Amino acid sequence: MSDAQIGLLTATPIIILFAAALRRMGVLSTVATASAVSLSVAIAFVLFVTQ
Repeated sequence: MSDAQIGLLTATPIIILFAAALRRMGVLSTVATASAVSLSVAIAFVLFVTQ
């Protein structure tokens, strides 16, 4: 596993937790949170596979 893949495995959960925290504080709507989570997972998957 390359350093880039380890970075993706580290950064993606942090992004998801940050989006959930913003949702809990009322900053993001449910749709925006779902969009942020799904897009970050999709981007991480594509980058992980292509690395």
